[in-house]
Amino acid sequence: MLTGVGAGVSENQNLLAEQRRALILDEVRRRGGVRVNELTRKLGVSDMTVRRDLDALARQGVLEKVHGGAVPVVEASTHEPGFEAKSGLELSAKEDIARSAAELVAPGSAIALSGGTTTFALAHRLLDVPDLTVVTNSVRVADVFHSAQRSGGSGQGAATVVLTGGVRTPSDSLVGPVADQAIGTLHFDLLFLGVHGISAEAGLSTPNLAEAETNRRLVQSARRVVVVADHTKWGTVGLSSFAQLDQVDTWVTDAGLPGEVREEIADRVQRLVVAGKDAEASEG
Repeated sequence: MLTGVGAGVSENQNLLAEQRRALILDEVRRRGGVRVNELTRKLGVSDMTVRRDLDALARQGVLEKVHGGAVPVVEASTHEPGFEAKSGLELSAKEDIARSAAELVAPGSAIALSGGTTTFALAHRLLDVPDLTVVTNSVRVADVFHSAQRSGGSGQGAATVVLTGGVRTPSDSLVGPVADQAIGTLHFDLLFLGVHGISAEAGLSTPNLAEAETNRRLVQSARRVVVVADHTKWGTVGLSSFAQLDQVDTWVTDAGLPGEVREEIADRVQRLVVAGKDAEASEG
């Protein structure tokens, strides 16, 4: 049970937000992590209220949101999960995002896809779009197109894939000077960018310094920047920021993004697309 909380506090729905968040933070630090359903039961508030509190605390940098709850910030911003570790998270959200993002791509476009499991899902959706030129620093994304061409032949309309080269990261992205130099000489219509974290203060961020620089080059080379990131990425801050929200033309996310967050970023990005159930699009 929550420490420092009297027996009746768990039934008190009139705690001030600051009091409630202090109790949550104390519990996270004491136990090394909490789940949302535990907090709703102990504090006697709604699931949405707890999630708002966790969002606020994450934006302050005092805890890190994880699937279903929160953990303390203990060098969390420098940890980069591997591709396999991330591939099983938020699967339905990533599929919804990929489906909506693919609708933004016109035949014959020159596009770029960064590394990440959401851009990997998007790559599968783009296989039927003809005559694409695809620039990517993701080994996994390149393999999607190459495997499709090997199994079905490289017939008319197949994508031309440019893999940048570079040093491989735990998330199977290629980064560093070789990748940066290659990207700096190119120009593409759309960049689809996966992110480790996104917040109002830090913008887009990653725990990998070399990847941050490569992502900056991708943003600089794109006419339009489309972030593909599910709702769990909001409030997470990596070690290095590489772009601000006002550099994002479109953010494609899922319906799990709270309404108050949608309102908060409405004037920061030009367009917010909410994919999946209750999907909607709004202009900033």
